[in-house]
Amino acid sequence: MSSKESTGELGEPPPTLPTVGTNLTDLVVNRKRITIRELGGCMAPIWPSYYKDCEAVIFMINAANPTQISSSCIQLLSILTAEQLEQVPFLVLFNKVDLSCSMSLVEMKSLFRMDDIIACAKQHISLLEVSAWDGRGLDQVFKWLHSHHKGRYLP
Repeated sequence: MSSKESTGELGEPPPTLPTVGTNLTDLVVNRKRITIRELGGCMAPIWPSYYKDCEAVIFMINAANPTQISSSCIQLLSILTAEQLEQVPFLVLFNKVDLSCSMSLVEMKSLFRMDDIIACAKQHISLLEVSAWDGRGLDQVFKWLHSHHKGRYLP
């Protein structure tokens, strides 16, 4: 039996790699063009140079990698306390919920003490579980983007 037969029509999923550097992507959500600037975690030292242009922040956390929890929490707290982002809405995504080793939303909220963070933050913070691999939760991400980002309406 071939690997395609054993894993279904699509075969094995490709390996994923963390974002290195910065990527620009334009999305169209309900006729609204939204530009996403993706900055990898290793780029954290330069993140502040992009704050002035932010209309919304999406902060993605790997829910299947418990060894990164503390550094992710420190990075999240750092950007939440940035003066330039005080009025910017935040969406915190717990990604890779499709993996059997991923932590639940309840576990992640507890480890991050998200209730305390939300209570103290000046920004509006939303939380979602997603899987970039199988698309779970992505419709909610698009709804959030549409409602929290000015964007430009297309003709």
